Formats: sequence, C-alpha cells, structure tokens
Amino acid sequence: MSNEQKKLTITAIKERLSAQPSDDELRFFAKDERAGVQKLLASYYQRQEKQAQIKQKFTERLSFEQEAWAQGLVLAGVDEVGRGPLAGPVVAAAVVIDASFDILEVHDSKQLSLKQRNLLAPAIKEAAVDFAFGVVSPEVIDEINIYEASRVAMKMAIEKLKVKPDGLLIDAMVVDLPLQQEKLIKGDDRSISIGAASILAKVYRDELMAEYDLKYPGYGFAQNAGYGTKVHLAGLAQLGITPIHRKTFAPVKKYVTD
Repeated sequence: MSNEQKKLTITAIKERLSAQPSDDELRFFAKDERAGVQKLLASYYQRQEKQAQIKQKFTERLSFEQEAWAQGLVLAGVDEVGRGPLAGPVVAAAVVIDASFDILEVHDSKQLSLKQRNLLAPAIKEAAVDFAFGVVSPEVIDEINIYEASRVAMKMAIEKLKVKPDGLLIDAMVVDLPLQQEKLIKGDDRSISIGAASILAKVYRDELMAEYDLKYPGYGFAQNAGYGTKVHLAGLAQLGITPIHRKTFAPVKKYVTD
C-alpha cells in the first residue's frame, strides 16, 4: 500500500463513493488492498448496476411518449383511483411531460409506499409540463355507475389541462373526447405519463379522504381511504352511512334507509 493510499481513511473513501467519484479515483481505490475499501467498492458497483437497471426500465416505460415526441405531438397520461372504495369520490389525473422529465422513480402508484408517493407527487408537479384533476362525487357514482364515473373524471381532468394534448395514454379505458387514444392494459406500469398521473391522483384522493376523516370520524377514512376495512365496516354498523358513502355499493346499500 502506497503512502498516498494510507492517507485516505476508509471513511473518506466512503464519502467519495457516495458522491460521484472519477474513473481515476475508482482505479485508485481498486488498488487499495484493505478489505473495507474493497467491500465499499463492491457496494458502489452494485448501486451503479441497480441504478442502471432503473434507468433502463424508465426508458422502456417512456417509449410511447418518445414515439409521439418524435412526431412533434403532445401526449397526456391519464389514470384514476378510487373505483373500489365504499366511500368518497373517484379521482382522475392527467399529466403532460416532455423529454426533460427524469424522475426515475415514477411507477404505478400501487407499487409505491405512502412515503414514496408523498415525496414524488410534488416533484412530479414541479417537473411536469402540465397536470390537472377530475373529481366525481359519490352521488354521481351512484347515478351512472363507477365505470362511467371513472371515464367522466378522466375527461374532466383532460379538459382542465392548460396545455392541450394531441393524444392520450390511458390506463385500460377510453374517454369521450375527439383525441387519438392509446388504451394500455396496466398502463400505469407501462407508461411514465400514466404512472405520474396515478401517483398524483392517489395522493390527491388520499388527502381528500383524510379531510373527510375529520368531518366524519369513526370510519378510519384517513387510514383506509374509504375501502371496506374492518374499521370501516364496524363504523358503518355502528354509525350508519355518511353523505360520502356510495349507496349502490354493497355492503353500504343495506344501511340505506331512504
């Protein structure tokens, strides 16, 4: 081991490897015979490989957008959340991104933790060219059914965009708009635009349900977002329905008295 290498502590090398070490530094560290240094190097290369894989998958999920951009077209990714809950609205988001969008962690919101979604949502809003939301109430859901309500929410979100898209990328649905549409099964896992929309819609709806939890305590809305958990079902049995419950959904409808 050279005198120069001896001057660098393992802690110092760890700090360099956690930053952006140069190729010369990596070659220099590779010659260090200390087991601790070699372990740090191995971890560094593992992180680099993992990051490369994440970037590759990100690029793959950007293929629909890139194809449109190559033709000079603007696309909006659209997704909705809240089809299954017994209470609360269905919420859709529409998101327009461009080639500068580089948030690699964007994915199907269901595959992300609450903490990850809450961190990503403001970053997506900052990086997106435009975004908008559509919200359809429980009353309308009961009137037209949840499938149609989801389509209405998506249409509302798209129409609220300031940047008007030439086409749409939609998760497994088609909306009533005269725009070219790509209906993608599991689209939130195949398109960055749709994935971004799913995250924004999920965070937006969760925040709404947390507000409803304050207004209608006893159902656990802040924790279950209106889904039929044990706490929610117990609340229904004890307290009955609220104005935000979907009266046509089982088991809510058995508590409807009017």
